[in-house]
Amino acid sequence: MKLTFQSLPDEKCPICAGFLTRAVAAMAAEGAAVNRVMTDNALAYRLSRDFQDALAVFGAKHILIKPRHPGKAERFNRTLQEGWAYRQPFTSNQTRTDALQPWINFYNNHRPYGSLGREPPMSRCNLPTD
Repeated sequence: MKLTFQSLPDEKCPICAGFLTRAVAAMAAEGAAVNRVMTDNALAYRLSRDFQDALAVFGAKHILIKPRHPGKAERFNRTLQEGWAYRQPFTSNQTRTDALQPWINFYNNHRPYGSLGREPPMSRCNLPTD
């Protein structure tokens, strides 16, 4: 399965809800149900009627990370910065954006992940890798 990157204009409530809707549809197309969605405590997730309505449509449980205990999302962001954003200089925003999808594919399907026994994250899914 290839997870595609989306460059979005902002993190406002309707944008976040739309992303969730597209992500759940992409997972469903691969035969994977989304039962839980973990987010940080940003207002666009926690208090957004749009986001909460999207969760309700899919019957997914919303799990919020513990405040001031960032964990998974921030660790991913750090890995993203080290492996993609700051690894090389980019001549334009478009060049940087174009380089992200191949890195996301590498991260999900090929990069050894320490807490997963040196396996990539996609190894934990019952979905085909690319």
